[in-house]
Amino acid sequence: MKSFADLNEQEILALAIANEDEDNRVYRSFAGALRHSYPDTAELYDKMADEEIGHHDMLLDLYRKKFGDFLPLIRRQDVKGFVKRRPIWLNRPLALDATRKFAEEMEYETARFYRRAAQAAHDDQVRDLLRTLAAAEDEHEALAHALGAELTPTARAAEDQTAKRVFVLQYVQPGLAGLMDGSVSTLAPLFAAAFATHNTWSTFLVGLAAAIGAGISMAFAEAMSDDGSLTGRGAPVMRGAVTGTMTALGGLGHALPYLIPHFYVATSLAFAVVAVELVVISWIRTRYMDTPFLQAAFQVVVGGVLVFAVGIIIGSS
Repeated sequence: MKSFADLNEQEILALAIANEDEDNRVYRSFAGALRHSYPDTAELYDKMADEEIGHHDMLLDLYRKKFGDFLPLIRRQDVKGFVKRRPIWLNRPLALDATRKFAEEMEYETARFYRRAAQAAHDDQVRDLLRTLAAAEDEHEALAHALGAELTPTARAAEDQTAKRVFVLQYVQPGLAGLMDGSVSTLAPLFAAAFATHNTWSTFLVGLAAAIGAGISMAFAEAMSDDGSLTGRGAPVMRGAVTGTMTALGGLGHALPYLIPHFYVATSLAFAVVAVELVVISWIRTRYMDTPFLQAAFQVVVGGVLVFAVGIIIGSS
């Protein structure tokens, strides 16, 4: 994987061409899936796809003038800093609200990419085209936002979608990742220590060490994942701090009951805390990540129960 800062102008244009082609295909998929139930919306996505093809052709014409016919294969997943997109266009039936939110986020990220690329470009023609395309992507983002407001006015009459998206990207997503990791990954060492020793203080120390260690590890991993310049995910330090803090809190939640000297009382309370943590994680995924609650609960509970069982089995052996 290559850093965006290390790309030259030829590679930047090649990446932009690949991105426009991908965006066109996404919008065509949306249009095809929604055409029967929402023909007006499908027509809008067709129009947006046509404009992406126009952007693609403009970029390709400029590329050929500058660098010839050979076009290197550079995709978004080859460059550090892009958010991995969920392939929601494969879902059937495809939710109208999900497509709107996806389109808004996609255009937001693409506009940021073009602005960042324009700053890095040295050629006047390349820089001017990238700035023009950034403005065009801003219009697409506004169009996607207007579509959602028009079709679901009661849900978005007074809501600032851009602020909400930034909040989700910079705080909810890293915080949720940390909470899930801290709540689940620390179960095995904590309950292994509990059932191996039946000593509440020793168990608490193991849980405390596991929670803090996981928090530090997740904080560094998140902070180094990307610099936020292309994705709008915020400063790496802040994002890492959010992830690390939530990871530590997720682990500490079921470690704190072991401050109670009575082993079975502490363990029963820890079981209850784990159940609450899994419900909270499921609710957050439903509220902010568009995951049905039962599906989110099933995924989280299955993983949590498996890790929980591993800890008990190992500790009791």
